[in-house]
Amino acid sequence: MNPAFWNGRHVVVTGGSSGIGLAATELLTEAGALVTVLALDDNNAKALCRRALPNLVVAAADVTDPDQVAATLDAGHAAHGTIRSVITCAGIVKPGYFHELSDADLRRHMDINYFGTLHTVRRALPDLMATQAGTITCISSAAGLVGVFGYGAYSPSKFAVRGLVEVLRQEYKPHGITVTGVYPPDVDTPMLAGEQKLKPPELIALSNGENPLSAAQVAQAMLKGTEFGRASVVPGAETKVIKWVAGALPGLLTSWADGKIAQARAKGLAGQAQA
Repeated sequence: MNPAFWNGRHVVVTGGSSGIGLAATELLTEAGALVTVLALDDNNAKALCRRALPNLVVAAADVTDPDQVAATLDAGHAAHGTIRSVITCAGIVKPGYFHELSDADLRRHMDINYFGTLHTVRRALPDLMATQAGTITCISSAAGLVGVFGYGAYSPSKFAVRGLVEVLRQEYKPHGITVTGVYPPDVDTPMLAGEQKLKPPELIALSNGENPLSAAQVAQAMLKGTEFGRASVVPGAETKVIKWVAGALPGLLTSWADGKIAQARAKGLAGQAQA
């Protein structure tokens, strides 16, 4: 990170009390940024508030509610001045077979992962456009680069974030705003721990949660990519390979995934027969 880039810059971080968002908040406050965190009113947010940092405002907000988002950004603006950077980290994941996911599951993923991102960016845009040097950084996922078995709710919402990022990058470049999409693999966060017990065996074969990146590693890469105005940040060597293969040799990636899924299903059927 380059502290000179962040020092004195008002940065809004959604989901900033846990996981990657918390790691980014910690790095930003250490670099001298003026940070406004949007987070649910839970124990994580309360713990962050207790740090009582002079350059940190923590506000309870549900990112699916545009009025709550607007009120929180207004409070941040009153405390820290013009918003110059937005980093959207709020998100959820519930893996499972598509036919077993409820309509509410599917809608909630879009409401939080996609519309939560959209609401925050839209309401920060007047400030960002006024600075002529604003940044927008949105966390998608490796599952926003390729569709993944068992992520019938999660993956489409992250593809939507990816599409939004690509549109925003084109539209707001003339206004001096850089837009960065972030596509991390498994990350050692409470969200990953919570989804492990819900993963179908086929998804475990594709993404078993072993050797995840740390939240700090992803936050460092994300903030550095933002400083340089990169269009995309893909943390982790394996994820970079997946991104390249998905673009250059999509058939190879499909064959590999189909093979892994078939092996997992065969193993499951063999286990059932023995039982």
